[in-house]
Amino acid sequence: MAKNASSSSSSSMQKINREDDELILDGSESGWVEARTHCDHLDSLSPDLIHIPTPNTSCSRCEHPKENWLCLCCKEVLCSRFVNKHMLQHYQHQQHNLALSYSDLSVWCFSCDAYLDVQAIVPLRPAYETAYLLKFGQPPPFRSMD
Repeated sequence: MAKNASSSSSSSMQKINREDDELILDGSESGWVEARTHCDHLDSLSPDLIHIPTPNTSCSRCEHPKENWLCLCCKEVLCSRFVNKHMLQHYQHQQHNLALSYSDLSVWCFSCDAYLDVQAIVPLRPAYETAYLLKFGQPPPFRSMD
């Protein structure tokens, strides 16, 4: 069996490793990220994550209209590290660990350096559900946690 497999597109190439007669796909080249199902920094969450700014809110520092994140500790909206890095600077100065992306509604913990699973971590659900409703006009679908 071949050690590497590739598709016609080099950007979608994945390594296939053979280990004890079991194939394991290495997702590191595919862009796949496994969200964490726990986080030790949830005590910094704002107590009111139902009343949040709308997803079309501009960065409070540079007024950039896109790629903005909501701080889940103080509810300030700031731009991403791919724009002017205001949310990253906010974390570095305020130690506010948790932020929700208004682009894809993912949640990032700066201290864990990881995405968090908003469906598995119950305290994150109010912010996610409210942001989803504001962005799409309907409640989010939830997967079964069984």
